[in-house]
Amino acid sequence: MSPALLYLDESMLVVDKPSGLLAVLGRGEAGLDNQATRVQAEVADALVVHRLDMSTSGLMLFARGKEMQRRLSHAFAQREVRKEYVAVVDGLVGPDHGEIDLPLLTDWPNRPRQKVDHVDGKPALTRFSVLQRDSVAGTTRLRLEPVTGRSHQLRVHLLALGHPIAGDALYAPPDALAKAPRLLLHAQSLQLAHPLDGRPMRFHSPAPF
Repeated sequence: MSPALLYLDESMLVVDKPSGLLAVLGRGEAGLDNQATRVQAEVADALVVHRLDMSTSGLMLFARGKEMQRRLSHAFAQREVRKEYVAVVDGLVGPDHGEIDLPLLTDWPNRPRQKVDHVDGKPALTRFSVLQRDSVAGTTRLRLEPVTGRSHQLRVHLLALGHPIAGDALYAPPDALAKAPRLLLHAQSLQLAHPLDGRPMRFHSPAPF
């Protein structure tokens, strides 16, 4: 079993994706190496349920077979899967916790970037809480819970809050980008009901930063 494979049964599996690896098949020869392909080389019936950005590390859930993919995808769509991330952001976040409720839309001329759009954007909600403030580095470590699952949601919401994620090559200004060699965003926790028997499942991966 690959070290990245954290859990495996007849219905599903969970892996710990590294930063810098595509979640699914991408364009060109470089896109041939991705987390889904690596998983399917070990578990042939594994199917993608959700994705992580290439720069984001952490927990990814796969289904085994079409029926389990349907059940797990439905659970995601119904917001029955709880996801938690940890991020290090630029600046000292003021409130200890809060919500970011800003609608998001693809910034078509600048794809794959997303943007806040109060007219045509789709609803997007992120909850956050402060884990640690580092006044020397000028950063804050946050726990994040995306209630919705829009593309780049956490990255754009934190940018809109005035605290871009450190090392974010797509959204962060140069000073925040220079604070880390990678995007400091990690999917650390997944909680869901098992698709066969409904028993509660919880997976945790500590952040590598």
